[in-house]
Amino acid sequence: MTTETIFTYAAPALKFGPGAADEIGFDLSQQGASRVLVVTDPGVAATGWPQRVAEQMAQFDIEAHVYDGAHVEPSDVSMQAAVDHARESGPWDGFVAVGGGSSIDTAKAINLMTTNPGELMDYINAPVGGGQNPSQPLAPLVAVPTTAGTGAESTTVCVLDVLDLKVKTGISHARLRPTMAVVDPLLTVTQPPGVTASSGMDILCHALEGYTAKPYDSYERKAPDKRVPYCGANPVADMWSEKALRLLARSFRTAYRDGDNVDARMNMAMAATFAGMGFGNAGVHIPHANAYPIAGRVKDFKPADYPDDEPMVPHGMSVVLTAPEAFRFTYEARPERHQFVAELLAMGHVDVGEGPEALPTALIQLMRDLDMPNGIGGVGYDKGDIDGLVEGTMKQQRLLTIAPREATEDDIAGIFTRSLELW
Repeated sequence: MTTETIFTYAAPALKFGPGAADEIGFDLSQQGASRVLVVTDPGVAATGWPQRVAEQMAQFDIEAHVYDGAHVEPSDVSMQAAVDHARESGPWDGFVAVGGGSSIDTAKAINLMTTNPGELMDYINAPVGGGQNPSQPLAPLVAVPTTAGTGAESTTVCVLDVLDLKVKTGISHARLRPTMAVVDPLLTVTQPPGVTASSGMDILCHALEGYTAKPYDSYERKAPDKRVPYCGANPVADMWSEKALRLLARSFRTAYRDGDNVDARMNMAMAATFAGMGFGNAGVHIPHANAYPIAGRVKDFKPADYPDDEPMVPHGMSVVLTAPEAFRFTYEARPERHQFVAELLAMGHVDVGEGPEALPTALIQLMRDLDMPNGIGGVGYDKGDIDGLVEGTMKQQRLLTIAPREATEDDIAGIFTRSLELW
């Protein structure tokens, strides 16, 4: 079989800027929607933004209802509860997600399961679930992020914890991509420092992993019906990832220290969107594969500025905790790209030097500046947990195949072990 010569690219329609959230009623009216469910979580609902979004739809003869039961770091249980609510209170011909990646992913699951037959587990990625593709089109979904980080407004992925298996996984299909991303930076100003830091680390790793992913033309050629949204690093995705890194490098620390700085918030919101347009087509690899069991097997860690009703490792935090060691491992596959982004991120904050230590050095300095834990030991893991974490990572083959360097179980174990304490 010959190597691939084709890459694909897709993104939702985008509306960006202060006040963009006030135009959602008009946007949905153009899609023919008449009865819409607004999906959010209790914390975001308390800000009043979801209700404001719902109320302004009335002028376009759209009946809107708010569901505020999405969970931060959603699980199969919380998503099933959301799906059950939507089925019982439907029918719906449109959806709006207002919140972070958790609300957006919950809305994706609701949209999927109210338009297609079967159960949630049927669609969850194999080998955890059935890996089934949707057979029917989905309804219009407008994604309105209130955190600058996940890029979920641009992607085809819905991420969740499967509680009984203690693993984080997801559903991935092109039909899950939102119809429109409405990015209003004013909605992110109330984001507290801890959420800003973790969400920003997700932006960072999205861009880094997409930019260093296995190139699209190094895969075996696929038949047209076998193409997947994540096709590897390619020229269009590279452009978005690089721009996201430039925006983040100059604004991340400012947004963390001064949350009222609107310019920094604008740059971070744009970086999140651009990174989503990059990795949403290129894919992510080892840090994200490692993040799923880190979050899914959490013990008693409770991060600052997040709900403290139950232990959790926020997604962006779980991704970055092994990123320095993961990128040290992948350096040899694409050294010039690792060096380039290391120097871009350093921005005078640290001398990264040259070679495999450059990107880990830049990452660790940024983690320290934003008060991240100093490795997986900082969120409660020890050497006795390594085997379980490796087992969880190896289930994420959809992501590991995108890594520029093949990683064995021993390789992943080494990355986790060296990530117990980064500094």
